[in-house]
Amino acid sequence: MNLPNKLTVFRVILIPFFLVFLMVPQIPGGKWIAFSIFIIASLTDTFDGMIARKYHMITDFGKFMDPLADKLLVCSAMIALIDLGRIPAWVVIMIIAREFIISGFRLVASDNGVVIAAGWWGKVKTVVQMIMVLVLIADFGGTVFHIIEQVLIYAALALTVLSLIDYIVKNKDVISDYK
Repeated sequence: MNLPNKLTVFRVILIPFFLVFLMVPQIPGGKWIAFSIFIIASLTDTFDGMIARKYHMITDFGKFMDPLADKLLVCSAMIALIDLGRIPAWVVIMIIAREFIISGFRLVASDNGVVIAAGWWGKVKTVVQMIMVLVLIADFGGTVFHIIEQVLIYAALALTVLSLIDYIVKNKDVISDYK
């Protein structure tokens, strides 16, 4: 397994630790530890892609697992943030629904021997979602930060819908060719 793929696997391994520190209020400073773990996990997403492209280490495993690891990280964080009262459940449901639709597309493509890598809009969506999660975890309070949180939530939602439309349009042949 090459380094980019190890970073992707590491990102998945960090998720339970992140959730424990975020969700167990008895852990002193748990929110900030979770915040730090989320940053580390998010940075592995940047580094695995940079390394894979620079050193020509792109693999089918990486094309499949990297976006899946992102989904697991961000979706688990958002579900936890629902429980903490930081984000509306309906927003998270819409975001997760998009992820299921994309995963379905990828499975159909895989059955046809096609691996679909993440697109540009999907990457932007992921970055905005990760920033949103960090701001919601930090929970600085105050009117200005509340407005920033709301802008990030709705920007993430809009990018989720936009990236889904882009993905479907660019990959409609995968479904139309499926027999």
